[in-house]
Amino acid sequence: MKDPVETRADDSEDLYDIADWEPRTALDRLAIRTYRGILRAGRRFVVALGVFILLVILAVSGAGGLIIDDPFILGLAAFSAVPAGVLALYIYRTDITTREPPGLLLATFVLSVLFAGFAAIINTVFGFVQLFPLVGIVLFFYLVVGPVEESVKLLAVWLYPYRDSRFDSVVDGAVYGAMAGLGFAAIENVLYITQNLQTPASVLLQTSGGLVGGVTETIQAGGQIAAVRGLAGPGHVVYSAFAGYYLGLAKFNRENAGPIVAKGLLIAAFIHATYNTLVGLVPGLVSLLVPGVPVLVLFFGFVVVYQGVFLYILYRKLKRYEAAYRQAHEGAERASEFEVEKTEFDPATR
Repeated sequence: MKDPVETRADDSEDLYDIADWEPRTALDRLAIRTYRGILRAGRRFVVALGVFILLVILAVSGAGGLIIDDPFILGLAAFSAVPAGVLALYIYRTDITTREPPGLLLATFVLSVLFAGFAAIINTVFGFVQLFPLVGIVLFFYLVVGPVEESVKLLAVWLYPYRDSRFDSVVDGAVYGAMAGLGFAAIENVLYITQNLQTPASVLLQTSGGLVGGVTETIQAGGQIAAVRGLAGPGHVVYSAFAGYYLGLAKFNRENAGPIVAKGLLIAAFIHATYNTLVGLVPGLVSLLVPGVPVLVLFFGFVVVYQGVFLYILYRKLKRYEAAYRQAHEGAERASEFEVEKTEFDPATR
């Protein structure tokens, strides 16, 4: 889009600082450096704020102290993150273009861990939505939890890897989105497990007779919630892989970047909120139809089926990209095979 003056002006006219602009003077270059400095400072502030909020949450919730007293909790958290990690690894390996640098993947993971605190604060502030009769909890999932958590995970991708030149294909967005989902699931698992453990390791060691007893008691106390979180974690990977894919699509379609990012967030937030809504209802309702089957078994079944459906949809989307990529490159290779060097006997191309 051009200004009316620039549209009608002759190409020979100099419209610098009138209807066009480019860096020419020292002040222009200072303006560019100032702008970039503000952006860098803003990103660093967001990261620092994320660190601060996460530390406060760990301190206030008691999770930090419990982890210090009982480091085996981190082992349970790591165990619970294995399914999500395997899924993130699978999405990473579906990238047919180039392998993403480990440094960028690790940075995305860490940023998502840090930014989970933003989601915790916002979810708490708007927790009053749950007080609305009948539909309060559903509104809370669809208007708060889903959009907020998917946004902070996407923020981890946008803040760093998205701006890197090595983020060079649409499918890279799904890879980094999956890594952000893994980071969010990891810290969420830590918080859930610590909330469900009542006895710190110092007490366990005294009552159970040594280090082995402490490990055993910790596993017994937190094993069930770790297993539950192990099934819930892959959902975060799937949701944010969808949002990340559309962020990648937006990077290469700048004229419609905003709506494309919004579409990805709407999809991810809807899948996320629907899961949160149904996971507390469906297993109980099914247990009424099939009495005798433990609700926990039905819960596991629902999670596997629900997440499996959307994982398959994501799989199809990634496969479509792979097919398009192969077709484009095979076409280019076939065209190059027919290109031969011209000689003096060949007619000139007009």
